[in-house]
Amino acid sequence: VYRGSVKDFQGFDANQDAEALYNAMKGFGSDKEAILDLITSRSNKQRVEICQAYKSLYGKDLIADLKYELTGKFERLIVSLMRPPAYGDAKEIKDAISGVGTDEKCLIEILASRTNQEIHDLVAAYKDAYGRDLEADIVGDTSGHFKKMLVVLLQGAREEDDVVSEDLVEQDAKDLLEAGELKWGTDEAQFIYILGRRSRQHLRLVFDEYLKIAGKPIERSIRGELSGDFEKLMLAVVKCIRSKAEYFAERLYKAMKGLGTRDNTLIRIMVSRSEIDMLDIREVFRTKYEKSLYNMIKEDTSGEYKKALLKLCGADDDAAGEFFPEAAQVAYRMWELSAVKVELRGTVQPAGDFNDDGDAQVLRKAMKGLGTDEGAIIEVVTKRSNAQRQQILKAYKAHYGRDLMADLKSELSGSLAKLILGLMLTPAQYDAKQLRKAVEGAGTDESVLIEIMASRNNQEIRAINEAYQEAYHKSLEDDLSSDTSGHFKRILVSLALGNRDEGPENLTQAQEDAKKLADVSSNDSSDSLETRFLSILCTRSYPHLRRVFQEFIKMTNHDVEHAIKKRMSGDVRDAFVAIVRSVKNKPAFFADKLYKSMKGAGTDERTLTRIMISRSEIDLFNIRGEFVDLFDKSLHHMIEKDTSGDYRKALLALCGGED
Repeated sequence: VYRGSVKDFQGFDANQDAEALYNAMKGFGSDKEAILDLITSRSNKQRVEICQAYKSLYGKDLIADLKYELTGKFERLIVSLMRPPAYGDAKEIKDAISGVGTDEKCLIEILASRTNQEIHDLVAAYKDAYGRDLEADIVGDTSGHFKKMLVVLLQGAREEDDVVSEDLVEQDAKDLLEAGELKWGTDEAQFIYILGRRSRQHLRLVFDEYLKIAGKPIERSIRGELSGDFEKLMLAVVKCIRSKAEYFAERLYKAMKGLGTRDNTLIRIMVSRSEIDMLDIREVFRTKYEKSLYNMIKEDTSGEYKKALLKLCGADDDAAGEFFPEAAQVAYRMWELSAVKVELRGTVQPAGDFNDDGDAQVLRKAMKGLGTDEGAIIEVVTKRSNAQRQQILKAYKAHYGRDLMADLKSELSGSLAKLILGLMLTPAQYDAKQLRKAVEGAGTDESVLIEIMASRNNQEIRAINEAYQEAYHKSLEDDLSSDTSGHFKRILVSLALGNRDEGPENLTQAQEDAKKLADVSSNDSSDSLETRFLSILCTRSYPHLRRVFQEFIKMTNHDVEHAIKKRMSGDVRDAFVAIVRSVKNKPAFFADKLYKSMKGAGTDERTLTRIMISRSEIDLFNIRGEFVDLFDKSLHHMIEKDTSGDYRKALLALCGGED
């Protein structure tokens, strides 16, 4: 099935188009609208024929005339469209290695993503256009393992056999693990050989096997074992093996997000993928970034340049509201990854040489007399487990006849006080306090209610209920009921029972559940859409729900999260989305919330503090890994950049390390 956005123009006449372009550039000024309309609505093959017809009719070079008449980014885009794909790639690589410095990102993008035939065509086009050997030029401009992998990719010799040997899959996964994670140092040659030569189908299975035996995705091991441009190249190869559409969607998003636009990247991808997989890229883009590629281009560019890019994009998927097979495949792969058992690890461990009385004395000394030694308090509180902190509270009371919490509250202030005092509460007490704050006073903080209730397991929910009753002399369920309403209230009350099933998946039941969630035709008011989602999402076990979500994708070609966003709104939508994200990958759910708490102007310190406290002994180490995978920067780095003073020092101590 053709998945490009630009197709052959019906009723094509090369001479007629050549004449139209000549007239658009004749005389004073040029008709840019006519030029972009014509060129973006013809396929590359047809554009090549137009170039030939133009030379035959007028004895002139069309590309040279376009360069003369047009300027800036618009000129670069239109001229790029006129070149055959292989010559376009050759020009990009020549520009990347010419002059001072090298554009490694361009080399990585092209050589990691092209097929064997596309590589062979590129090498021939480079020789024809510049009279030089591409491999020799790249060898002369790069070095080390980065150079070696580029040379391997330049051979265009990746295996293309669809028949996969299970034994070889297991052996390759084992060899990669032994070459990296299990080895002192790293055997880069093994990574180069396997990732540079094996077939795409084979490598996808190798990555699945690697996840099973290593307990982490291959991407995370590459980040830990390799570095620099070599690391970036290998990650690009892995991403392209998994899904080229997802790789290019990410490249396009990064080209436009934030201040400024990386126009060279934007032009290169929009031109090179317009007749290959632009529809797939659009679908993944919308699913992954919750906005259409079309709208992001519209917001980030201007003038004829914008109009031409939008023509290449083809359509606004936000307006269409559709969800397609490529995006479904990406979503399905994510569900499969989430189903693999990964050991959850906190960053705060019990202190090995723990002495509760000694710690109590250190804390008393830090708060005695004029001034407060915040560093000493941070060192003790952040380096002890919660159980050990509870022992310190008792030892402090026994030794000094004083309430440690009251003393800390008196001596500390601001964000640091909230963080340290939160760490001194038991997890259940802390969650109960956060829920109480969310419902008391004017207004309700629904986001806090959703985050806590959607992410805690049965045991944690029951402990929260007990702590809430003890602290506030009323039930959590009563407060939730009186402060919320409608379906949102019913969701929270259901979750507050802590009665989620804890059994394994049941395939037959999962198929029935998926069918129930997918049914939009029911007119029975007692069986509303929200009621059906509540009865499944709030009661089924996590393993079972993962199977339900997979069956839902098979059945509808839709991701269940997309279906929720399309069919629901407000707090109900947000609560169901939080449950789904928590089920599929809880560390990724919290990584996303942490990132949003710090991105942009200002910091949401309440969310940052709450998550760092509540996950520090459960899965903060895993959250750190997901953070790097999702946002290409470490949680440690973002905290360091976005906070300050003793508050930052305490947060970094909880974070536990730089990734």
